[in-house]
Amino acid sequence: MDRIHVDIEKPWLTVADICEYMDVSTFVVTSVLRTGELPAVKFGREWRVSRDDFEDWINQQRAASEVHSSQFTVHSRQSLPHDPSQGQKL
Repeated sequence: MDRIHVDIEKPWLTVADICEYMDVSTFVVTSVLRTGELPAVKFGREWRVSRDDFEDWINQQRAASEVHSSQFTVHSRQSLPHDPSQGQKL
C-alpha cells in the first residue's frame, strides 16, 4: 500500500482546507478535531492542523480500515444454522 501524500503547500491547514481535500462538511472535520483524534491547535475559534499530522492521520485511518475489512468474513447461506420452527435458515 502506497503512502498518501497531501499535496497542499501550506504547513498548517484550516478546517476549510481539510473539508475541500476530503470532500466532507465542516461538521465532520470539527467533530474529529473535538475528539482529539486528529491533533490540532485552536486559536480562538479557529482550528489549525499540521499538514504532517493530517497526512499521518489519513494514512493511519487507511491502514486501520484495511485491517478491519480484511477481518470481515462473508458467510454463505449454507453455513447458517437452520431454525426448524421458521422453516428457513437464519
